[in-house]
Amino acid sequence: MQSHQLKVQRTAHYYTIGTPGKHIKRFWLVCHGYGQAAGRFIHKFDKMDDGETFILAAEGLSRFYFGGFNGPVGASWMTKENREDEIQDYLNLLQKLYDQYAPQFADNVKITFLGFSQGGATIARFGMLRKPKFHHLILWGTNFAHDINFKDEKEFLANKKIILAIGNQDEFITPENVEKVKEFADKHEIEYETILFEGKHEIPRETLKRVVELLN
Repeated sequence: MQSHQLKVQRTAHYYTIGTPGKHIKRFWLVCHGYGQAAGRFIHKFDKMDDGETFILAAEGLSRFYFGGFNGPVGASWMTKENREDEIQDYLNLLQKLYDQYAPQFADNVKITFLGFSQGGATIARFGMLRKPKFHHLILWGTNFAHDINFKDEKEFLANKKIILAIGNQDEFITPENVEKVKEFADKHEIEYETILFEGKHEIPRETLKRVVELLN
């Protein structure tokens, strides 16, 4: 048996809040977690619709049913199978979206990348491997992508704010995980700020508002 690869065109889906243009002061590119869908995920950011903020939620290319064939449909960014191919596919997707919208904003627009859960490594890889212009990286309910050598990118990360948002009841980010995140950050000399909040593996609107205020 031989394994083969074939490049094909895919129809990707994404959702936006706001109207792109030179009046936009803040551009957020956000990535959902495993099993979520961009159309539902973007509602977490609806309170940010102030006329000067544009939010784009991309959706993973792999979809599947939750809870049987009649259940809701979620998406995934990648699996361990053909891992490198899937990473390149979603990097190409995010790059195409970024290239389509970023030129529509003024040069001084503030660009924030946010990834929740599985979307954290997704958006971190995009930011670190493709190196588009951005100012803030928010990893929510997740940790750093361990396959990236952040230490070698200290110059690129200079003047960029990195925030880790973690719920104190997050079933996936245990205290042991938090300690490992700290060890990884120390090893790679990553400067970051931790936002702890009351909650589980979720994005509470109150905490999101707190993070937004911290960036403004």
